[in-house]
Amino acid sequence: MQESRRERKKRLTRERIVAAAIRLFEEQGYEQTTMAQIAAAADVDPKTFAGYFRGKDEVLFVDVERNFDVLLAAIARREPGEGPGEVLGRMVRDYAAYRRPRVPARTPQEVSAPLRLVLATPALQAKALYVLVTLQQRMADELLKQFPGLDPVTAAAMTGALMGALQQAGLASARLGRSQEELWQASRQGLDVALHGLLSVQAPDDDRSP
Repeated sequence: MQESRRERKKRLTRERIVAAAIRLFEEQGYEQTTMAQIAAAADVDPKTFAGYFRGKDEVLFVDVERNFDVLLAAIARREPGEGPGEVLGRMVRDYAAYRRPRVPARTPQEVSAPLRLVLATPALQAKALYVLVTLQQRMADELLKQFPGLDPVTAAAMTGALMGALQQAGLASARLGRSQEELWQASRQGLDVALHGLLSVQAPDDDRSP
């Protein structure tokens, strides 16, 4: 579906607020930055800022609920013959197809900026953990709806393994200063490891003698 003019305007305003917030967080620190300063830097009214974000912590977790909806809806669209692992694999691929066209082009520096801020800020680390745990629980609950005979512990382990692999692959890519395209590739690597298991990963021969 083509983006309407109103939707495009809202998206660009949101992106401008996020960019201004990240710049200020890096320049003067997360704790020292106020919502009013972010609004001024983004050239929007404070009420406009409040219409997009309830607090400055949400700026780095933009579209979380919408992304949750996309992921959970993908699980709910279980296709004939799919097993739990296949559903989760398709969920990730469906999400990538939805999300990639909506992410603005960023330099490697811009890609890694949110990671640097989260790692340096305890409040943001707590927020990130809360978001991840909440998503995993909701994914496991939706998986159990689609597969009533699935053991709840197994469902939790599957969603935890998948999201942990995706998260850590993305973090490693960002730490290495890789490009936005390489970040998506890292997510595909994380998905592959999660789907095929730890024993499927083979390290290159290092020519060491026994």
